[in-house]
Amino acid sequence: MIYRISPEETPFVSAISKGAASSVFPEWQTDALGAAANNKVEQGNNATIAATTPTKRVGNRTQISEKTFSVTGTQEVVDKAGRKSEVAYQKAKKMLELKRDIEFAAINNTTAVTAASGVAPQARGIAGWLATNNNLGATGVAPNPDTNTAPTDGTLRSFTEAMLKDVGQKCWEQGGDPSLLFVPAALRATFSGFTGVAQKTNDVKSKAATTVATADIYVGDFGTYTVVNSRHQRARDVFLIDPKRWKLLTLRGMKATPLAKTGDADNWMINTEWTLQSNQEAASGAIRDLQP
Repeated sequence: MIYRISPEETPFVSAISKGAASSVFPEWQTDALGAAANNKVEQGNNATIAATTPTKRVGNRTQISEKTFSVTGTQEVVDKAGRKSEVAYQKAKKMLELKRDIEFAAINNTTAVTAASGVAPQARGIAGWLATNNNLGATGVAPNPDTNTAPTDGTLRSFTEAMLKDVGQKCWEQGGDPSLLFVPAALRATFSGFTGVAQKTNDVKSKAATTVATADIYVGDFGTYTVVNSRHQRARDVFLIDPKRWKLLTLRGMKATPLAKTGDADNWMINTEWTLQSNQEAASGAIRDLQP
């Protein structure tokens, strides 16, 4: 038996839907309804043709994520006290590491990068997609995915419940229905003191309710959010996410490839190519420039 302490969960990538990419720059289209109004005309009205607002075409670059390892001939044949094959174990381990790397990049990447000589392509993550609904510190600037401009960090300020309510309202007004609140460890204790935190009990599979130290649900004025302790995002950011509006696209799935054998060792590469599709960034939001 092998015991690992390292965290393996990937809550954002696990929560969103999956799809296939067909190019290194997948594109899709977004649209929005016009504002509601008191729509009325006279009897016998001659209709006036309104101009049609075109849909918006957006895209993201694919990113190649890779892990390599080498196992000597001796390592593969000796007793390993917990596993039969070192190669098989390392393959499984590196795939778990790749999943965490994708989670990290899908959350934190601020811009898309086009592949070039000496330049690795990069997918834009949620930190670079969330342009519409933000609560920022002084001098902070939201990202602009249309121009591929990264956000600018502002002055740090204490995390308050009013900031969360502000972004929740903005998402709701845009038509979003966020259900996940991604909170880094540094801000979790502050968040747990908010008045909207649900009663600190869990009822798991009809068992007796168990009191817990932290809250899993936040009941706000514009929605109820499941709170996610997020290990892989910056300590200064909180994200309010509508998972229905995001998709992980895969151009090449995870594959283990043997590399050239140059001596008494087997060399391997495991890689995948993926990107993050934002079906409608205005359904989610960000509270940035935070400290406890």
